[in-house]
Amino acid sequence: MSRPRVIPGFGLSLGTTVVFLALATLLPLGALVLKSAGLTWAEFWGYISDSRALAAYRVTLLAAGAATFLNLVLGVLTAWILVRYEFPGRRLLDAAIDLPFALPTAVAGIALATLTVPAGPVGALFAGFGIKIAYAFPGIVLAMTFTSLPFVVRTVQPVLADLEPALEEAAASLGAGPFTTFRRVILPELRPAIIAGGTLALVRSLGEFGAVVFIAGNLPFQTEIAALLIYIRMDEFDYVGAAALATAILAFALTLLVAMNLWQGRLYRRLHG
Repeated sequence: MSRPRVIPGFGLSLGTTVVFLALATLLPLGALVLKSAGLTWAEFWGYISDSRALAAYRVTLLAAGAATFLNLVLGVLTAWILVRYEFPGRRLLDAAIDLPFALPTAVAGIALATLTVPAGPVGALFAGFGIKIAYAFPGIVLAMTFTSLPFVVRTVQPVLADLEPALEEAAASLGAGPFTTFRRVILPELRPAIIAGGTLALVRSLGEFGAVVFIAGNLPFQTEIAALLIYIRMDEFDYVGAAALATAILAFALTLLVAMNLWQGRLYRRLHG
């Protein structure tokens, strides 16, 4: 006797999902890889390892790494505040976290640039100390931080909300202080979610384009990101070169995601196995 299905129409649902993923994701990615496959290894390596590409990788990785670090700190703090405290405007703040998802990234870039140029309300405060935000490296970090912060908050927030209060109460009854309780009890439970959110934020930052180009300055070898270099190659009708660069970034992003899933699964089994 066959077991009853939990989800009615599972076969149809699975088939529809696979077809949608194939059309929306696998087909364009496959076309990208196929475009690069026409190159010899020497030609492919030449496209992805020239001096301008290496400089763009360096700027992108450094900015994405800095933005991810900021998002880990700010994201965990924001999730903690939203879950553990009640205050006026809490729902408004909770809704504002998703603003980067709803706001076009180009609009975000223009708004951030307007605020942080030397004559802007925020940029003027830093200009007095000789710090330039817009059209410099800090502007890239700011744009990436803004667009990827929700990934950390929304990944950590539900895990933090589901933590059993009894765990903290037991730690307090054994004489543990707030910092020790957080480090020994709460942080191990949050670590898989922090890793997942941080990886998603990093991958999003690596591929960010719209918010960055309006605030970065886009100077080759200085503030030019990899996504912009791909756009420039396409604008020059060098589609093969653009595909090679995009394939390299895609491979790096997929490697990060796979490594994150493996690490996250190992941590989860260690906690609950």
